[in-house]
Amino acid sequence: MRIIPEIQANHADMVRWRHDLHAHPELAFEERRTADFVAACLEEWGLDVDRGLARTGVVGTLSRGSGKTVGLRADMDALPMQEANEFDYRSSYPGKMHACGHDGHTTMLLGAARYLAAKPDFSGTIHFIFQPAEEAAGGAKVMLDEGLFERFDVDAVFGMHNWPGLPAGYFAMRRGAMMASLDCFDIRILGRGAHGALPHLGIDPILTAAQVVSAVQGIVSRNVDPLRSAVISITKIHAGDAHNIIPETLDMGGGLRCFDPALREQLKSRLGEVVAATAQAAGAGSAIEFVSGYPPVMNDAASTELAARVAAEIVGRDKVNDQSEPVLGSEDFAFLLEQRPGCYVFIGNGTEAGGCMIHNPHYDFNDGILALGASYWVRLAQAFLRPGAA
Repeated sequence: MRIIPEIQANHADMVRWRHDLHAHPELAFEERRTADFVAACLEEWGLDVDRGLARTGVVGTLSRGSGKTVGLRADMDALPMQEANEFDYRSSYPGKMHACGHDGHTTMLLGAARYLAAKPDFSGTIHFIFQPAEEAAGGAKVMLDEGLFERFDVDAVFGMHNWPGLPAGYFAMRRGAMMASLDCFDIRILGRGAHGALPHLGIDPILTAAQVVSAVQGIVSRNVDPLRSAVISITKIHAGDAHNIIPETLDMGGGLRCFDPALREQLKSRLGEVVAATAQAAGAGSAIEFVSGYPPVMNDAASTELAARVAAEIVGRDKVNDQSEPVLGSEDFAFLLEQRPGCYVFIGNGTEAGGCMIHNPHYDFNDGILALGASYWVRLAQAFLRPGAA
């Protein structure tokens, strides 16, 4: 494995940064302490630093001579969940946790920035994009709406996420759809309240909701080609306040995911039709609102080829899967890829006993891959900016 020696020598610093970030998680658009830390590091190393996009975003820039421009992006926000770990650097903020590894992502990109600032053996410009609010808040889109690529234009943009279950020292990526679109929705069922002993005098929104849940599951199984991937999940239902009262209304919500933009619109339309028809059949009313949406993560072919080649030069070709299966999870990095070519890759977080998937209260980022991830960022930027590179 060809990890950059100078980055490996700074591994202890990177572990210290990562543990500090893990102990102080901040939610979407609240990453003030994290942004302060990132900006202070970048300024110390001599980068030009811009702050304020999407409230807490930070962009550090290194320019050396003329040439192309590349964007490298890491996310900074944590999740609203209680950490169950007991190690010394566990979250010090109740109800907040770095359960997705954004503390590691931020650290790896900082490690790369430190190295490249000290050894600027490239010609061109690198924008280090530290993004807030990836977790279902669309921070990438907010940065774009506020002028990210107008102020920091790039020829291509790259992202990376740790992946538990993929062995440490491995990379995975694919051309085309890497991750799914996501459309979150809220549904309200409008019934008529009644005494629990007299259900015939009311219209029960709970019974109606149960029928809606069953009907919605039939959309994918009966309206989507079995050879195409899609999923609709109802993830929350809230109604009622007492044991003896049939409530007036019920609120429920969830998300739909797929890889194909045309199928995405079909699913959204069909969901609205099924909810309305099922509620009407029960004598109830209904309303549906789509509250947020991410497009699918679509990797550019040339950028994916470059990412795979760089990863293979570091870890070996046998440890790089450039035809990995797509994932039905979603990522707002997709908004960046709608505007610029690029590639989003997975870096293995390990398969060790006791490890667990992201968004789990026992999750922790693997410190053993920090230097590897930083080395990948450095070699990728150097390769992209090399004259004549695709």
